This record gives sequence, C-alpha cells and structure tokens, in this order.
Amino acid sequence: MPRRYWVETLGCPKNQVDSDKLVGTLVADGYEAADSPGDADLVVVNTCAFIDAARQESIDTVLTLSDARRDGARLVVTGCMAERYGDELSESLPEADLVAGFGVPVTLGRKAAGDVPSFDLLNLVRPPATAPWAYVKVAEGCDRVCGFCAIPSFRGKQRSRPLDVVLAEVDALDAKEIVLVAQDLASYGSDLGDRGAIVPLVEAVAARVPRTRLLYLYPSSLTDGLIDVIGATGVPYFDLSLQHVSRPLVQRMRRWGDGARFLERIQAIRSRYPDAAFRSSFIVGYPGETEDDHDQLLSFVEEAQLDWGAFFAFSPEDGTYAVELDGQVDPSLVAERLKELGELQDAITASRRDALVGARCDVLVDAPGVARSHREAPEIDGVITVPESLAVGTFATVTVTGAAGPDLEAA
Repeated sequence: MPRRYWVETLGCPKNQVDSDKLVGTLVADGYEAADSPGDADLVVVNTCAFIDAARQESIDTVLTLSDARRDGARLVVTGCMAERYGDELSESLPEADLVAGFGVPVTLGRKAAGDVPSFDLLNLVRPPATAPWAYVKVAEGCDRVCGFCAIPSFRGKQRSRPLDVVLAEVDALDAKEIVLVAQDLASYGSDLGDRGAIVPLVEAVAARVPRTRLLYLYPSSLTDGLIDVIGATGVPYFDLSLQHVSRPLVQRMRRWGDGARFLERIQAIRSRYPDAAFRSSFIVGYPGETEDDHDQLLSFVEEAQLDWGAFFAFSPEDGTYAVELDGQVDPSLVAERLKELGELQDAITASRRDALVGARCDVLVDAPGVARSHREAPEIDGVITVPESLAVGTFATVTVTGAAGPDLEAA
C-alpha cells in the first residue's frame, strides 16, 4: 500500500508555492495524497512566522494535527517558523517528530543527524496545478531593510530564478492564470545585475497564459514601464505594499514614500486604466505612531478608495530595527485604531462592489459556481458567484446582478 501524505500550509502565497514544491518531492518518493490528516503516514505543517498571531496559529495547527494523526504517523514542522526558531521549536513541541528548516528533506527516513540542506525549494520539481490558477515564486529572500520585518534574517538575500526556469515552470503548471509572487517582486533580477527584469518576465508569462497577476509590489519600484506591462496583460490589479502614509512614520519604518506620493500614483494609474483594482496592507501601532499619523491614514484610506485593504497590529520581531524603538503604542489604542480602519475599509469595499452591479465582466471559473474577474486575487479577495453550469477552468462573460459585502453575484 502506498504511503500517504498531508500538507497543511499557513501564511502567504509564497508558502503555498513551497508546499507545492514539497508535494513534488513527496510524489517523486512514492507518496500519494491522503484524504485527511488522520489517513496520512506523513503530516507536514508549513508554518508562518511573520507576526505573533501567525506564529500562534502555526503552533495551534501543529497541536491539532498531532491529535488528529493516526498511530505511527510522522509529524514534521517546516517553513518560516521552523527555520527561524528551529531549536526552540524542537524543545517546546515534543509532538513534532522533526522540525525541518528550508531545504531539509521531510520524507520518512530521509533526515539523518548532521544532514546539510541539499536542495533549494526554488529549484524543486512541482506538480501540475490542481486549480485553474497557480502561484509562481520568481525569487526568494529580500534585500530591503524594513524596520519591522525579520524575513531577510531567515529567508536570506534575494535570489532571483533565471527567466527560462520560471517559464518552464509556468508551462508545466498548465494553468489559465499565473500569479507571480516574491518577497520583493518588482526587484526581480536586481541581484543578477538586471534591474527592470520584471517587465520582460511579465511579458513572457503573459504570452503563455490568458491571465498574469502580480502580488507584493514595493511602491518605489512601480515604474511607468511596469504599470504599462501590467495593464497590457488585461489584469490591471495592483497589490502595493504601502504599510503607512505618514512620512515621518514611513521613514521610521525605513521605507519609501508618503500618502501624497501614493495617491498621486494611484490616481495616475486609474487615469490610464479606469478598471484598475488596488489592494494594500498597513501596519497599525508602529512605535511612534501618533493620533495625527492615524488620522492621516484614515484620510488616505477614504481618499484612495482601495478595492481591498488589510490592517495589522505592529508585532515586535526579534532582531529587527523596530524592536528597540521607543514610543510603543498601547495595545488597547492599537485595537481601537484597527477597528476604525477596518470598518472604514469594509464600507469602501462594499461600496465599490455595489457599484459593479449591472456591469459586464470576464471571469475565470475556479470551482463549480465560483469565479473571479481581474479584480479578485485567488484566496485573498472576494469571489463572484456564477451559474454552476459554467465549466471549471473556462472563461465566461457575465453580468453582475448583486453584491454582498466583498462578494458578487452574476448571471
């Protein structure tokens, strides 16, 4: 009887790509997918370590799956949390049979004491896409020094994949929509001495698939050339990593920009691509955030009218610049600010979705009765309910007939 695996993925789409790569190695080793964690011989938890809440979710998931696994099944913890806190996790989670950092084989019998990682997750074989869309990670690591972010400390410096390797993976996935991801996507190729390489990459991918989408764009890297190539794909979706709009606070974050510059860029894009959709995320309660800073962010959110927005409480991360900063914001005040921002953005998102009622749009059918237009990134944004008669994996033109918060109904 073949051995069976179960992989539970937490965190961002980049982690999902890593899980897909791990699945490729498991299948090559003779494993088959299990129907549930309780049916698996090997249970793998791909963890997230970005903020406190993500780490707690990772630990809770490990404990839950430990209880759910059958007798004799092996439980492996991998991913960001395993890489960052490997020794600590090994001691504090006796439920795990192995805590494996990036590049350490997780299959049964493959790990021996003193083993050195023998492969890079970026270069692992990956199975074909099981959905009409797929994430493709074009680079690993990050060269930026954002004050709040610990990712470079455990993901390392940026390592871009060669163009031909990325395109070979795109071809093998055989998906209708490719979602390009990286820690700093717009800087693709800069570590290879090829700044601006993201533009020909997007052009090459778009020549192969009907839809190409980009996630995680640093605002200063959003050049006119990149804007034009995104618009030319037919998917004018701009996921901008803004984090805050108060210039002094943004500088304290060791980042670029301010609200005025961000608004100018958004308005310029909308003037060229009226159907453009925008998403961003923001940190609330960064050390030194004043009431005026918060008011500036509220005003920006109101004026920017982003389609999608996410707000996260500042999380002090060991080894980062921000962890030593003065001006810590009281958690109760952070909670109030998060609530105010969240309610404002929810109302804006609902309003923008309401405005689409009656519009015609092209959708990709992801599952029976579920589809997305260019405005919705998979697994992140809302969806569009469509007739179940539309075949999965096909494109269709539908008319929006209703809206319910972030989701739409169409016929």
